[in-house]
Amino acid sequence: MTALRKLFDSIIHVIDSDYFPEGADEVRNKPEKLEFSRSVPFIILHIGCLGVIWTGWSWAAVITAGVLYVVRMFAITGLYHRYFCHRAYKTSRPVQFLFALLGLTAVQRGPLWWAAVHRHHHAHSDEDVDAHSPVCKGFLWSHVGWLTSSRNFPTDYKKVRDLEKFPELVFLNRFDLIGPFLLIGGLAVFGAVLESLAPGLGTNAWQMIVWGFFISTTVLFHATCAINSFAHTLGGKRFDTGDESRNSLILALVTLGEGWHNNHHQYQSSARQGFYWWEIDISYYIIRTLGALGIVWDIRSVPDNVYRSAQARKPAGQ
Repeated sequence: MTALRKLFDSIIHVIDSDYFPEGADEVRNKPEKLEFSRSVPFIILHIGCLGVIWTGWSWAAVITAGVLYVVRMFAITGLYHRYFCHRAYKTSRPVQFLFALLGLTAVQRGPLWWAAVHRHHHAHSDEDVDAHSPVCKGFLWSHVGWLTSSRNFPTDYKKVRDLEKFPELVFLNRFDLIGPFLLIGGLAVFGAVLESLAPGLGTNAWQMIVWGFFISTTVLFHATCAINSFAHTLGGKRFDTGDESRNSLILALVTLGEGWHNNHHQYQSSARQGFYWWEIDISYYIIRTLGALGIVWDIRSVPDNVYRSAQARKPAGQ
């Protein structure tokens, strides 16, 4: 019966991310360690990329993968991060729901979990209790290892009281597999339709799933995790933030602006992370476009005192 109970609990937990029979606090107090059972989803995601051996490629599938990478990277950077974590702008409740649903398709769990983990990171950046500090816990652990430890799975709702008051967001946070299933289903239908109506494109349902879901999501996952690992080890430091956050143009290009990590740690509430015009921040440009369309508003900017602080740190003569 014990084995059956464990199997039942495992199945329910896959469906409901808030299902912890022993209690969420008890899970958070477990030792920090790599667990094989928590590694299985990442193993499956990477193995799925090998499906390209059988499905091959087409320009339609590759372009779909690229578009989904950009759209879902913005869902993480512009929506999960700058909106849900830092409330850097405002929007309506229905649009907020759609933002959360789009974020789920990135396969990086729910918006409340994401926001709670990230807010904890800012409160304890590069300290021992920081779940993904490369300074304290090493590069590989900060990049992916921390996601394989059970203690990091429960959502700390105390850190997201402003979001918890929306039951629809709590629902999406609990049942976060809704996003991946919708994406896979949509890709299957899209591929089948193209195969039927435009056979010259050389694509089909399975090829679209391999490229649009497995390959695109795997690249997206590692690019996002690079902010945890590389952005605290490589790059320049404009501000003394008390941690090892860095600025990197390469990471900014790959992540649509998140590479200006030292800037962000200096002033977290701004929708803009590339503080100067030459610091490319594609997520900010998209947010400004959404603002011009009236979809979002009250977009928070970088205050003058932050720029004065940056100027004061420059060596004389620069």
